[in-house]
Amino acid sequence: MIIKICGLHPVRDVQLCIDLKVDFLGFVFYEKSPRNINLEEVKKLKNYEKKNSAFVAVTVNPNDDFINNVVLNNFDYIQLHGTESEERVKKIKSMGLKIIKAIKINGESDIVNFRKYQIADFILFDTPGMEKSIKFPKELISKLPRGKKYALAGSISSNNIEEIAKLGVNFCDLSSSLESDTQIGYKDHQKIRKFIEKTNELKN
Repeated sequence: MIIKICGLHPVRDVQLCIDLKVDFLGFVFYEKSPRNINLEEVKKLKNYEKKNSAFVAVTVNPNDDFINNVVLNNFDYIQLHGTESEERVKKIKSMGLKIIKAIKINGESDIVNFRKYQIADFILFDTPGMEKSIKFPKELISKLPRGKKYALAGSISSNNIEEIAKLGVNFCDLSSSLESDTQIGYKDHQKIRKFIEKTNELKN
């Protein structure tokens, strides 16, 4: 199982995730989000030896200045969570970045939209709730394309990861389900450890 954890804090959470061999570490750049990080915090990412983990800048309709000044120098991937067109995704790819393109799924008819973004390195199927952690309908999961290029987000946790894996999903993106019950945006390290332990059990 490929794992991406989103909404991480550059000081509190990174070393733990690297030590647990989390594949993708996501950092949110969206001012309306309680998980938004600032540019001073970004500088702290240089202090880590990433080993086999990759850093992802999670963005919404980023402009070229932001990509050039922030993303290119600090991140391995950019995640596009906005209304980026096919041409815009191609332009960002040409700037030298690997891309995760998020596709919002309201119903089965939305699934085919991923075909417009085959240039992306990964496709992330997400619920329209985005950070509000709406559960992805089980009947739609079975209709998603299979393979390691395709990731799923939406209320995934240690409680349902086994069931989700049985549906053929092998790339999961988590955020709010790994947070404190009392503080939005604050990752609970015990929940992270428990989830990774559970996914490691599934490999055996």
